[in-house]
Amino acid sequence: MTDTVFTRGGGWLPRVVREDGELRLMLGAGADANHEPRTFTFPIGAAHLPVIRENLARHLLLWSAVVPLCEAAGTRGDLDQDAAVALLDPILLSAPVEVDALFRRIRWDRSRLVAHGADTDLLERGQVYEAMRTATERPDEKRAQEYQADRRRAERGMVLGPLDAQILRYTGQYVHGATIPRRVPDAVDPALLPRVLRVIATAERASAGMRIGLDPRRGRRATDRRDWDRMAAVVDAAVRRAYPELVDDAVRTVSFLLCSEAADRSRDAPTDDDGEAVDGRRDDDGEADDGSAGKAALPFTDDKGDGQQWSAAGPRTASAAFWEFVADRSAADNEVFTIEDEERGEGIQLHFYADSVARITTVRPGEAGSAPQYRVEYSLVDGIAGYRDLVHAFVRGGCAALDQHGPWTSDVAEFERTRRRRDARA
Repeated sequence: MTDTVFTRGGGWLPRVVREDGELRLMLGAGADANHEPRTFTFPIGAAHLPVIRENLARHLLLWSAVVPLCEAAGTRGDLDQDAAVALLDPILLSAPVEVDALFRRIRWDRSRLVAHGADTDLLERGQVYEAMRTATERPDEKRAQEYQADRRRAERGMVLGPLDAQILRYTGQYVHGATIPRRVPDAVDPALLPRVLRVIATAERASAGMRIGLDPRRGRRATDRRDWDRMAAVVDAAVRRAYPELVDDAVRTVSFLLCSEAADRSRDAPTDDDGEAVDGRRDDDGEADDGSAGKAALPFTDDKGDGQQWSAAGPRTASAAFWEFVADRSAADNEVFTIEDEERGEGIQLHFYADSVARITTVRPGEAGSAPQYRVEYSLVDGIAGYRDLVHAFVRGGCAALDQHGPWTSDVAEFERTRRRRDARA
């Protein structure tokens, strides 16, 4: 039977229990195979209980020293109770100088102490006992997370200045650089908020009019990486020029914020209003117009033989319908898509895996059982923007409208050499 003898705060701090008449310290730490916290206990003496009860600082120090032993037990191992018991007297009963000496020799959980108010400057200087004079019973996990983030930056040789820190807080990326950035002005020191907003305004002026389109080759909501990189480079250059004192993390979080917002605007726009899908053109009725209005139908197919037929009677333009078809089906093993114009006897085949395209023209239709004769010409394509231009031009004017998107060649061997040279330069 287990009875609680002393607990502090009702949280994760270790509590003293009595099991079969023996005093033991109980704590949760580490995790089992199901990622649930494990519970460990080890014996303590009668002299240790009043110290744990009356001295928050020593209680916390003991906790931070035992946690690594619990983590070492893994998901199923036993706690090294001899090592845990060996920590009791040096931490709970020894002089402060001896406590500091112990913490220079053992592993300990620094973040636990920081969360509970330890003076981080004193911790860094090895004055662990003195650092706990500011200890609090209630933890501040955000403080510990920010401290760990600063230590990781220090390992990279980066120290944040006041403006750097507030910019990272404004974007919500102080702790985790991979977090999707957002605008959080309330997280910023009010005295520095105007300076932060001036940095953001510099980035906004530099990127005004730029957009990050979608890349349906990678799914319905994937963004165009080239657009992203282009916008990020413009923002980075402008911010570094205006604020050369900012560290890389602060500059990067500003460009990440502006690029994320631009990408979200594209994701949230209706497909026919995307601008890229139909080049922003509209007819007299205000509807998106890609030149397909006069066509009855255009078949689309992918590399797996699946197909879809666009009809002029439907609500979508041919270009928008085609890119939606691509977004739904494109995958690592499905990277060739075709559009046919049966009335003209023409088609284009997009090779996403090679950043290339083939245009196919019927030279002589099949007659009296003979096979039709086709002319196939190849050209390189510059990213998703190039593909969008090609599709738009083909829908509007067939293969003849693609002349300006060349050069085109029917020599397959020469085309492959050209493609390899381009890829080698990339």
